[in-house]
Amino acid sequence: MTRQSFDFSGKVAVVTGAASGIGRATVRAFAAAGAMVVAADRSARVHDAVSGLGQALAIEMDAGDEADVEHLVAAACHRFGGLDIFYANAGIAGGTAGVLDASAALWAEVLRVNLIGPALAIKHAAPRIVERGAGAILCTASVAGIRSGAGGTPYSSSKAGVISLVQTAAQQLSGSGVRVNAICPGLIETGMTERAFDYARERGKEDQLGRLNPLRRAGAPEEIASVALFLASDAASYINGQAIAVDGGLSSSHPVTRQAFGRAAF
Repeated sequence: MTRQSFDFSGKVAVVTGAASGIGRATVRAFAAAGAMVVAADRSARVHDAVSGLGQALAIEMDAGDEADVEHLVAAACHRFGGLDIFYANAGIAGGTAGVLDASAALWAEVLRVNLIGPALAIKHAAPRIVERGAGAILCTASVAGIRSGAGGTPYSSSKAGVISLVQTAAQQLSGSGVRVNAICPGLIETGMTERAFDYARERGKEDQLGRLNPLRRAGAPEEIASVALFLASDAASYINGQAIAVDGGLSSSHPVTRQAFGRAAF
């Protein structure tokens, strides 16, 4: 099923982290499917994400700030008359620090954006979606949240928290008509991974990106956007409280290890 087969006419969708990568691709995919879209990001580039689109609004905000999230939801409802879909996609990498290296300040910032941000999105979006009768909330987790080996410790922990969050929220929203699911991307070319992709291209090694997954390639933001549209659509009406890996098969066996002491044993 292609994303062009989805019809979101009359629906209002909010996407955070929309200035680039997965967020930008999802904004444009929702718009192409007929939705009224609110693109949000702390970068001013978010305005470019809605360039040329019809019923679309760009808002600069901090996804981990409650006042900003509350204002974002209110602005979407004021502009378009309600809310049907919220995709809490914004996130930060926080580097590759391990459990012995990461500072308390780094932990706090990564958790604020990556985990508290989606929690705030659910808190403020769910009641407005209920007013429409039913709808969907999506959160970007990561294969790094499924098991060790795909990210720094604060990042991986925050994404594991997102997976737990959608499970808990789905239960607590029982009977409301609001479905809550997570997408767990693998290696995707986004603003977060831009340096790695550029580095590989400069050295003529782009074909090595993603070679650890069974498809042996990196993914494109549009491939995540397609899954987001599916999960937000009526075609996914019985999918709730799930974390869907979109990673080329990487999470079937993370083939990377890091040890704090001694040498890794293979």
